[in-house]
Amino acid sequence: MTASDPVAQISTQEEHKRSHSRHKTYPRFVPKFQASLRNKLPSSAESDALRLSSFTSHPMSGEDHFPLRNGQREVLSIAAISSIGSAQKYEATKTLLLESECYGILGFSFPRWKKWTILNVVFFVQLSMNFNTSIYANAITPLAQHFSISEQAARVGQMIFLVAYAFGSELWAPWSEELGRYPIMQLSLSLVNIWQIPCALARNYHTIVVGRFFGGLSSAGGSVTLGMIADMWEPDDQQFAVAFIVLSSVAGSVIAPIVGGFMEVYLDWRWNFWVQLIFGAAAQLAHLFLVPETRTTILLDREAKRRREAGKPGIYGPGEVQGPGISMKAIAIIWLRPFSMFVREPIVFCLSLLSGFSDALIFTFLESYQPVYAQWGFGTIQVGLAFIPILIGYFVGYISFLPIMTKHRKIHRKNPNVLEPESRLWWLLFTAPLETIGLFGFAWTSLGPPKVHWIAPMIFSLLIAIANYCIYMATIDYMVASYGPYSASATGGNALARDFLAGIAAMYSTPLYENIGNKYQLEWPSTILAIISLVVTIPIYVFYWKGAIIREKSKFAKILAANRKARSISRTGEKCKSDMGQTIEGHLSQSSGLIYGVRSQNGIH
Repeated sequence: MTASDPVAQISTQEEHKRSHSRHKTYPRFVPKFQASLRNKLPSSAESDALRLSSFTSHPMSGEDHFPLRNGQREVLSIAAISSIGSAQKYEATKTLLLESECYGILGFSFPRWKKWTILNVVFFVQLSMNFNTSIYANAITPLAQHFSISEQAARVGQMIFLVAYAFGSELWAPWSEELGRYPIMQLSLSLVNIWQIPCALARNYHTIVVGRFFGGLSSAGGSVTLGMIADMWEPDDQQFAVAFIVLSSVAGSVIAPIVGGFMEVYLDWRWNFWVQLIFGAAAQLAHLFLVPETRTTILLDREAKRRREAGKPGIYGPGEVQGPGISMKAIAIIWLRPFSMFVREPIVFCLSLLSGFSDALIFTFLESYQPVYAQWGFGTIQVGLAFIPILIGYFVGYISFLPIMTKHRKIHRKNPNVLEPESRLWWLLFTAPLETIGLFGFAWTSLGPPKVHWIAPMIFSLLIAIANYCIYMATIDYMVASYGPYSASATGGNALARDFLAGIAAMYSTPLYENIGNKYQLEWPSTILAIISLVVTIPIYVFYWKGAIIREKSKFAKILAANRKARSISRTGEKCKSDMGQTIEGHLSQSSGLIYGVRSQNGIH
C-alpha cells in the first residue's frame, strides 16, 4: 500500500530554507484597493516558498513588489499608489514573520527523540489504515454465507475500499496544507472509525458496500503522514524517515491476513469491523495525545499571534497575510496534477505502473494462497500464517536500504551536486529482478505434495516482498529527487496506481487462479504475472542509464533547473549573472509552474 501516499507532500517543504535574515514588510491598504490586488497574489495552495517570499517590499526605495502569474513581479510605486485617491492611500506596515526568526519552534528543530516519537505514532496510524484495506478478505466467505451472495460479489467491499482510498489520499492533501496536519488527521481517523459502525451493524450487504466506500474515501493515508516528515526533516535528511513510513504502509496490509485467519475461525464476521474500529480508535488516541501540529505555516501563524498578544503589534504569519480559505481553482489544480503527470510523464507513468503492479500482487495472494496451500492441507489459520515470510521480506528490504542511504548521505554532505537522481535507482537494479524470480519460483513450486515442500513457495514469496518494498521506496525516492517541487504530484500518481490496481486485483485474483487451463491451473496464473513483472521492470534500467536525457525532455525540467539554481544562490550567497548582465533569483510556484522574479532597476533580483 501507499504512504501516499505518499508521500508524499515532501517536496512542498524544499523551499523552507533559512535564507532570510530580517523582517520583510508590505503595505496594508484599505479593503477596497486590497481587493483589487487580490487576484494578483498567488493562491494559498501554492508552494510555501512562494508564500514566505512573495510579500517582499523595499521601503527604502519606495517600491513594493507583488507576484504576478505572468512570471514576474509588478513594481508598484507607493507614491503612485498614494495619488490614486484617499480611499487607496498607504495606511500602515505589517511585518511578515519568517522561518529564520523562529526556527527553533518549527518541526525542523524538534529534538531527535520527539521527531521519532511522532514518527512511531505515525507508523502506528499508517499500520491501522492499511490494516483496514486487507483484513476484509477474511470476512468474504462469512459475508457471502450470511447474506446469501456469491463470494465474488462479497469482494466488492474489498475493491471499493481500495479504489476510494486511492482518491481519498489526494482529496485530503490540500486541506492538510491549509488547515494543518493535526486537525485533518484527527478528522480522517474519526470518519474512518465512524464508518466501521454501520458495517459492523449492517443488516444487508449494500450497507457494507456504502460504509467501505466512505471509509476508504475518508482515509488520508500517506498524503498527510509523508507531509509530516517534510515538516520535520530538511529534504536532504528525509530518506530514513521515509523508508520507515514506507515499511508501515506495506506491513499493515500483510499483518491483517496473519491475524485475520484467527478472527475468521474464532469470531463472527461482524468482529472483522469491530477490530478495525478498535485498532483505529487506538491509533487516533495515540495521535491525539502524542502528536503536535507540525505544519510550518500553522506554527508561524501561532507564533505571530503570540507575539502580537505579547505587545508586538504588526507581526503576522504567512497564513494570516495570505488571507482565509483556498480557492476551488487551486484545489482543482492540486487534485488534477497527479493525473496529468501520470499520463504525460514517462518516468511517473512507468514507475507508478511497476509500483502498482507490485502492490497488487499482495492482494492477489490474499485470494490465491487458499487454493495453493490447501494442497498441503492448510486451513484458514495456516494460510494466514503463510504471510509471515512476506512480512519478513519487507523488513529485509527495509534493512537493505539503510547502508545505501547512509552512503548517499555522506556523499551528499561532501558534495551536494555529485549525486544525480538516478543514483536512487541503483539498489533497485539488483532487487527488482527478485520479483520476477520470486513469481516464477512461486508458480512452479505450487505443484503441491509430494513433488514440493510447502516451504518452497514461502521462500519465493519472501523474495517478492523484498522486491515490493524496494520498488516502493526507490520509486518514491527517485520521483522526489527528479521532480523537486512537483514530487508531491508525482508520488501522488504512484500512490493512486498502487491503491487502484490493488483494488482491481481483489476482483480478478480468484477467477485468474480458477479459470486458466485444466492442467497446472495454479501454476500458469503466477507464470503470467511473472512475465508481466519482467516487462514492467525494464524501465528501471532505461531510467538508470538514460534518465537524465528523459528528464531534460520533460516540460518541468527547465523550471526545476532554474529553481535548483535559485536555491543554490540562496544558500551560497553568490549571484548568478545572466547573458544580459542581469541577476536572477527565482522562486518556483508549485501550482502555476512559473518562476517568480523580482524586477529591480538593474534587471531582476
